[in-house]
Amino acid sequence: MSASITIRLDQEDKLEALDRLASAMDRSRNWIINRALDRYIAEQAWQVEEIQKAIAEADRGEFATEEQVEAAFARFGVKAQAAE
Repeated sequence: MSASITIRLDQEDKLEALDRLASAMDRSRNWIINRALDRYIAEQAWQVEEIQKAIAEADRGEFATEEQVEAAFARFGVKAQAAE
């Protein structure tokens, strides 16, 4: 199924950049925009899902212990400091 939408670009140079990219790739604006939307939607869906999982964990009281936090910081050579 194919559907149409109309968008208003907030900057004229976006259209120019899109056209340059389309020309360089020998693709249409439509093809490039669809690929960009596919990637954006997948990335945002993943991020929202991970945030929802983290919120659910926090709601269940599943937090890292002080020792786990210190160990994580230590792996990067940083000493963990308590919030003041």
